[in-house]
Amino acid sequence: MPSNTVDLAEIPRADAYHCEMPSEPCAIVIFGASGDLAKRKLLPALYDLAQNSCLAPRFRLVGFARTEMSDDAFRRTSEEALRASSDLGPLDAGMLGQFAKCLHYVAGNYDDAESYQRLAQRLEELDRDSKLGGNRLFYLATPSEIYPRVIEQLGQAGLAHSKNSSGWVRIVIEKPFGRDKSSAQALNQKVRSIFEESQVYRIDHYLGKETVQNMLVFRFGNGIFEPLWNRNYIRHVQITAAETLGVERRGGFYETTGALRDMIQSHVLQLTSLVSMEPPATFDATAVRNEKIKVLQSIRPFSVETVAHEVVRGQYGPGNVGGKPAPGYRGEPGVKPDSATETFVSLKLLIDNWRWAGVPFFLRTGKRMARQFTQVAIQFREAPHLVFQGREALTNWLVLNIQPDEGISLSFGAKPPGIDLQIQPVTMDFAYRTAFGPGSRSAYATLLNDCLRGDATLFDRADSVEAAWGLVDPILEAWTTAGPRDFPNYAAGSWGPTASDDLLEWDGCQWRNP
Repeated sequence: MPSNTVDLAEIPRADAYHCEMPSEPCAIVIFGASGDLAKRKLLPALYDLAQNSCLAPRFRLVGFARTEMSDDAFRRTSEEALRASSDLGPLDAGMLGQFAKCLHYVAGNYDDAESYQRLAQRLEELDRDSKLGGNRLFYLATPSEIYPRVIEQLGQAGLAHSKNSSGWVRIVIEKPFGRDKSSAQALNQKVRSIFEESQVYRIDHYLGKETVQNMLVFRFGNGIFEPLWNRNYIRHVQITAAETLGVERRGGFYETTGALRDMIQSHVLQLTSLVSMEPPATFDATAVRNEKIKVLQSIRPFSVETVAHEVVRGQYGPGNVGGKPAPGYRGEPGVKPDSATETFVSLKLLIDNWRWAGVPFFLRTGKRMARQFTQVAIQFREAPHLVFQGREALTNWLVLNIQPDEGISLSFGAKPPGIDLQIQPVTMDFAYRTAFGPGSRSAYATLLNDCLRGDATLFDRADSVEAAWGLVDPILEAWTTAGPRDFPNYAAGSWGPTASDDLLEWDGCQWRNP
């Protein structure tokens, strides 16, 4: 083994989880390595994988950004980021030092051909010295407007395909993947002109969360739930992604994005697909993604009329969150004083297929809400005949809690002790932390591990991205034509606009708030 090769297999691993087989040796290149995403999420995720023997003992991480920096300087800033990470527990000094030795840096401009030649030369050196087999993973952690430049330059530099006949090259692209359907199609066309679809991993970190993945196991790994998972037994479905935070220092970004683009088009529609998809023939990337795209293609399209009646948008005003005063969205840094950007969206979806015909799906997301939580709540239909006359029918709920407290709960009716026959709602709760302990890896660690192993099951495909934008575009167009007249229309720290409650009441339903 060359003297500059670090064998991470010799470093003690954590007890949270452990990979029986590490990934293949490879070089990982992070574009935007000096940015927030790389420091807060990607570096901690890779360190976590290395610590738990998921990364190959011979791997190399190359940071690429405009900031001038030496290898040693990049290692120092990376160590600082790891120490400050909330995703990691106490760091082992030996492990941290060995991990840092695997880090390298190339400074360059994203549209400069010479910079990519320097990158190619560095990768060739690392591949030769560390015997990486020509395997490379490129991660685009830059602003989305830079994606086409990086993709084009990788192609021109000959980096899109491995020179080793048995090697592989993959590229990870962060959301947002376009701003609408036409821009998503243009980006897909650019990507496909350089890479093959099998090389492309469009990442949505929500799909790396334990409860999201367990949704598939819960449905398709148990015989008692799937027979009930249809219009005959389910009354309606709610999917909520609520945040207590405002836009923080991202006002400039959020002004050009909004809640519909930021959350509904990606995270929330992904959850919708997983909840409502048909059972795949096998659990592999092609089969799972084929069933997900069928759901998106079955959702009833929006028109100008349905947007007006079945979609609610909101913007938070001043209020109180967690006992502290909170400014309104228009008072946040970088936000226009008359901004028409939505910070809240709720809508009603109908899926026109055999399984879900007539079952409403209610989706919502918002900032500065009363509580932070993400969950899928499924309400079952009432018993067809009330045997216990004079007593109110109970509502049965199955709730999949995605964050912050991961778990699953099922509510049903039971008789409490006593002489009289009474019916009282009770809940059976399953909590991940209680059942499996606190040790688990981050969503980014899960997804990066899948990328390195060539498993695209939890990643978006080009047709799925375009289908999701096809659903959202008519809403954006309707909103552009008729701007909001009542912003701000909900107070920070509340559950959103009253029109969102009305949206469900028209169907005889109510939002399930913790």
